[in-house]
Formats: sequence, structure tokens, C-alpha cells
Amino acid sequence: MKDLQEILAIAREVSWGASDILRSYYHGTAKDPNLDVQYKQNEPVTVADVVVSKYILEKLQAALGNEDFAYISEETYKSQLSQESPEWVWIIDPLDGTRDFIQKTGDYAIHIALVKDKRPVLAVVAVPETEKLYFATKGGGTFVETRNGFLPIFVSSGKRVEDLTLVVSRSHRNESLEYLLKNLPCQNHKSVGSVGCKIATILEQQADIYISLSGKSAPKDWDIAAPELVLTEAGGKFTHFDGTALAYNTDDINQWGGLLASNGEHHQLLCETAEKLLVQFAG
Repeated sequence: MKDLQEILAIAREVSWGASDILRSYYHGTAKDPNLDVQYKQNEPVTVADVVVSKYILEKLQAALGNEDFAYISEETYKSQLSQESPEWVWIIDPLDGTRDFIQKTGDYAIHIALVKDKRPVLAVVAVPETEKLYFATKGGGTFVETRNGFLPIFVSSGKRVEDLTLVVSRSHRNESLEYLLKNLPCQNHKSVGSVGCKIATILEQQADIYISLSGKSAPKDWDIAAPELVLTEAGGKFTHFDGTALAYNTDDINQWGGLLASNGEHHQLLCETAEKLLVQFAG
């Protein structure tokens, strides 16, 4: 098998290609720019989702083969979950933030993560509209890449908990999450779509915290795996409210419960506060 840096170089190149395809649909310059929006379980799916999923899978499989790796993409996962999985698994979201893509907010991303033993070891989050990639390997730090090169990137530090900014969803809100957001010690809020774009906002030091709280549905492995690694390798933390690590490629693709991503400095306090607030809300 190729070493991790060689594999990362392939994943970055694929991410740039996927970004170009999504931008062509977003800006109406694709050969057939009609998005043909359909809904599956109340979530929109466009032609762009399907085309980019196919592109990423074909490029990765051509470069790396199927012997050492399994490939799970949001658009294809149902046919793969029953299969015996190799040790290394690619978890791919070809278009995170489809609603934002359709509504032209610019907040959409591509997530590509390589998972080993249920934990991410390599990740790329591409944000096409800023023409940036954020990439990381386990223990290797996080970098931001433009068309001109790349530099290391780090989360914010030195802020009081009251001065932290929460990045929140425009959609996917429920009563318990609203209660949490209103009662946490930090009350600065910034609305951004797509988990990848939210985490990019924390990497760019424009925000410091993101909270996910499942309701009737939950974020999936492909929503979280790549963003988690690029955040944690930049100095942040991303855990369940009880402090436990997230696990991927398990029997359940859903990430249930409360998840907190932060710049790391007040992480435990915020997790404990969130747990107490949820008990109050339920009571």
C-alpha cells in the first residue's frame, strides 16, 4: 500500500477536481446545469451530488484499487454497509450542504476521510467557493491549501468563554438545541451552512464552537469524519458531550446525541454545561 502522504496527495488532487465540478454546477457553467433536485427522506439530492460522488469514487479507486480499501459515499452507502469491510475505509460526502448549494449561500463543502479502526487518519475538507482545501493526517497537523500552495493553520486561543463565537446552522434546528444555544455562557452566534464550512470557520478563527444535537435524525459519518480530523489536528477538540471520542464505520452511520467541536480551551466546561442544560430542558 502507498504511504499516507502519497495517499493524501491523491485525495487533495481529487478534491480540487471535485471542487471544479461543483463550481461549474453552482455557477451554471456545466454542460447541463439543470440540478434536477429530488428529495430522499426530506433531504435534497441534486445531479451535482451524484456526478461528484461518481467522480471521487472513480478517481480514488483508479489510483488506490479496491483490495486495501472500502469506499462509503453518501450517495452509494446502502449497497456497501452489508459487506465485510477492510481495515481502511474511505468515508466521502461529495456535497455537504446541498440545501445551501441550491439556495446559493456558498456554504457547501466536500468531505473525504480515510478511517482506520473506526477513527479518521487522513482528511480533506474542500470549500469550493473560497477555493480552499483543509487537509490533515493523524499527528501531522492541519494545512490550508489554495491554488498557490499551502500553510499550516491553527484554531483560536486566549479567549474567555463568554467571548467565544458559536457557529450555528441555518436549518436543522430543534427545541432542545435552541434552549442550549440560548443558555450557554457564550452568546455570539454566526450562521453558516454545511458542517465542513462551519469547521472551516473555526479553523479561520472566525468562530470557536459548533454544536450538533440530534433530534429525529442525526448527522452521518460522512458529515463529521473529515471535519473532525482537520479541526483536531489544528488544535481543536471534537467529542460527544460526555467527552468520549466519535467512532466511524460502525454498524450505525448516524452520530446520535450531542457533539461539541471547539478550539479546545473551554471544551470540558462547555460539554458539562451542555449536559446540565439538556437535563434542565428535559425536566
